[in-house]
Amino acid sequence: MINQATSDRLVYAAMRLFSEKGYGSTSVADILREAGANSGSLYHAFPTKQDLLLEVLRRYRDGIWPMLLKPAWQGVADPIERIFALLASYRAMLTDNGCVYGCPIGSLALELHEPDPAVRELLSVNFRGWVAAIEVCLEAAREELPRDADIRRLAQFVLTVMEGGVMQSRTHRTPEAFDSGVAVLRDHFERLREAARGERT
Repeated sequence: MINQATSDRLVYAAMRLFSEKGYGSTSVADILREAGANSGSLYHAFPTKQDLLLEVLRRYRDGIWPMLLKPAWQGVADPIERIFALLASYRAMLTDNGCVYGCPIGSLALELHEPDPAVRELLSVNFRGWVAAIEVCLEAAREELPRDADIRRLAQFVLTVMEGGVMQSRTHRTPEAFDSGVAVLRDHFERLREAARGERT
């Protein structure tokens, strides 16, 4: 029976390679070499490459708090600023590698045009988790927003700015598009805050 350490190595190797090369361009041999594992270990834990992809997506789903939100929000109390701290953490990940790699979930969603329903559902769950985290921030900032502000749509808009900025920045190899999107988003939030102050005076 495969031990947990070997299973984890396989998953983390797949996470890295799927992010760097894409799912389709990553071979089983690539994963085995990266993980330092043999084929018997892989197929015992993950009978198909897609089974490994599903586990990768589960790890991203379960890791949104420890891997993404907790470090981004450390020391940031203001709920609106938490949104921008999260975006800043994505920008740092983007620029740390020269704008070559971006959001792994976004990359997989774009690559897998018509994925298996189980894969599509886990991609959707990951996006929903990101949106839900932003919704928590917006609900905490409810008094700073207009009374008719649609929290759900605003959270989805934040995700769209991030994913669109990442995609363009990867294409151009510069964070300019990401920065432009975030600047416009910040201006939008300032306008929302101004409108909310007008409602309450």
